[in-house]
Amino acid sequence: MPWSLATFNVNGVRARLPLLLDWLKKASPEVACLQETKVVDEDFPADAFTELGYHAYFHGQKSFNGVAILTRQEAAEVVQGLEPGDGGQARVLAVRLATGWVVNLYVPQGREVGHEAWHYKLEFLDQVARMLPRRFNPKEPVIVTGDMNVAPTDLDVYDPKRMAGKVSCHPDERAALERIEAWGLTDLFRQHHPEAKQFTFWDYRLPQSFKRDLGWRIDLILATAPLAEACGECLVDTEPRGLPKPSDHTPVLAKFA
Repeated sequence: MPWSLATFNVNGVRARLPLLLDWLKKASPEVACLQETKVVDEDFPADAFTELGYHAYFHGQKSFNGVAILTRQEAAEVVQGLEPGDGGQARVLAVRLATGWVVNLYVPQGREVGHEAWHYKLEFLDQVARMLPRRFNPKEPVIVTGDMNVAPTDLDVYDPKRMAGKVSCHPDERAALERIEAWGLTDLFRQHHPEAKQFTFWDYRLPQSFKRDLGWRIDLILATAPLAEACGECLVDTEPRGLPKPSDHTPVLAKFA
């Protein structure tokens, strides 16, 4: 049975709700992973997604961070947070479905190289790398997805020379992401589009960044071999970024046989 999975940093699920609901109606993914929901659990708009036929699982906090997973099928297991803990920041949510595990991440942005937030980012990525072999098996179907806040290579940023050594392009961040992938994960977009210069994030602070395509590819769908082999396509849907009152990110969608 064909199915699809999306990742989308919505930058506020309540602020983006009409746009998100319209997109879900059009794309109709079986699984949708959201980041930066920016809402406490008791205020998460679960009913709006239930009306579209989704089960909603969420892990949030007030005004910052927050992750959610919307699924057509009920999850057999739900896990919140990192092990042994994520410092009270709602950044990790995992669900076990009939199609396998889905791990949704909102990786810290890191502010600037050398800042304590940047060191926390590196530690967070290392915690993820340590968590994967403890909890999962790379020979089984597992997806690790979300806003990784790391551009994997120079191909994934609009101006590699300007961004060299800076946050989201720093060698230490890329190495940390590579350690996660080395456990047994494939970047599905790159699997299908090895040379494409395609972005998923355009900073609000850069004038007309979307129109000028000054972006980063930092929203990733990583999969173990069983799902990478079953993936027929992985694409970036830029349409929502061009709509009124958009998120600064846009959805990524993977399709499986």
